[in-house]
Amino acid sequence: MSDPKAAYERLRGAHLAAVRAALEDHVARADWPLERIERYRTQRLRSLLAFARERSPFHAARLTTVDPATATVEDLVRIPPMLKSDAQDRWDAIVTAPRVDRAGAEAVLASQQWFSYGPDGLQVFSSGGSTGVRGVYVWDWDQFVTLACLAWRWQVRGARRSGPSGPSVLGVLEAGGPPHASTPLFDVATDDAMRTVVIPAAAPFDEVRAAVADARPTQLVGYASVIGRLAREVTAGRLDVAPTRVSTNSEPLSDEDRDAITAAWGVPVHNLWGSTEIGVQAVGCGEGEGLHICADEVILERVDADGHPVGPDEPAVRTLATGLAGRTFPFLRYDLGDEVTLLPGPCPCGSAMPRVASIAGRRDDDFHYPTGATVPAAAFRYVLGTDPAIAEYQVRQTPDGAEVLVVGTPDVDAVTAALVTSVAPHGLADAAIRVETVGRIPRHAATGKLRRFVALPG
Repeated sequence: MSDPKAAYERLRGAHLAAVRAALEDHVARADWPLERIERYRTQRLRSLLAFARERSPFHAARLTTVDPATATVEDLVRIPPMLKSDAQDRWDAIVTAPRVDRAGAEAVLASQQWFSYGPDGLQVFSSGGSTGVRGVYVWDWDQFVTLACLAWRWQVRGARRSGPSGPSVLGVLEAGGPPHASTPLFDVATDDAMRTVVIPAAAPFDEVRAAVADARPTQLVGYASVIGRLAREVTAGRLDVAPTRVSTNSEPLSDEDRDAITAAWGVPVHNLWGSTEIGVQAVGCGEGEGLHICADEVILERVDADGHPVGPDEPAVRTLATGLAGRTFPFLRYDLGDEVTLLPGPCPCGSAMPRVASIAGRRDDDFHYPTGATVPAAAFRYVLGTDPAIAEYQVRQTPDGAEVLVVGTPDVDAVTAALVTSVAPHGLADAAIRVETVGRIPRHAATGKLRRFVALPG
């Protein structure tokens, strides 16, 4: 019987070679003048709109008032926003690949023993998402190449400016296995002299620390809170590693974690703002404040409550994103649910790519228990966010466990048992977990946002 992981790695090798080849172009784009960025972006937008209108019934109905041949960024306001519910409820009407549908994507997720490539190089991922709404996503071969380049070009640019370096080790602190997209996107050796080591970020922290100590990475990439905690271990003398560059993603980078990283290592920090839907929206250059928008491949619109763009100095209710690389499952004016602020003036790094302030987003705080146990949100997220029978969830901390509300039709007993097992390594043995199915989970009355993790009052 063939080894699915080995089969995946063979194609993965070809994919990573394509990423490394494309990186040369993407690194150069970081120094394009703004006029060239905008010209390139306009042509990419016209191509995407024309393709989506011809191949996606969902988008064809949305694009009746826009001519793709002459469209500009300013014309996007004539297209209604695309919501998270649209992306999941209208899946089969959105996807443009003729042999791909939601049922088939779910079948891949249910049967795959490891990450896999489907027909035409397609990859299927699932995520709990920043709001707790389970999503199923498909990336095509060329889309992954672009997204990986967007995720890594600023680090490669910075490393080249720093001068030659020897063999390097990239420590990857991500989900570690399927069905999340984070590991394939960040487990990327950007040159032939780099070795990567994947360390599951949701593992008990003692195991994470030991694995990092053993790997001795020259670069770290992963969840901001995990890297921040590792930095504190270095400062306290309990860990001896000295990376020369740090990349954070998947959750907001707090001031406390950034300060801890700076105190421990004093190295460039590349914070990334992304989503499984769009891929990568903005990345920090490691030199200036904030994050550079991927303006060559992503269009961000700061809008008011009615979806109309607002000026750079005006407050925005939400951010809409159009991912120019996503043809198999196009996201056009997609409501990210995040609020961003534009930064004025040029960046010290010299790039003309516009910048946004670091994304505050939604912070998934760890649960701290009276016994001294600390359970990371990832211990709950991995179980709840990947169950296809769960559409939405909320976790409410209790003194000795948690109450979990789920929308959907899961096997409650199985989910409960899985959660008890998942939190036990973090010091919460025999946790009192109660899972309840509900028709809906109340959201914030003013913003409509869902708070996924509700901790006990501190």
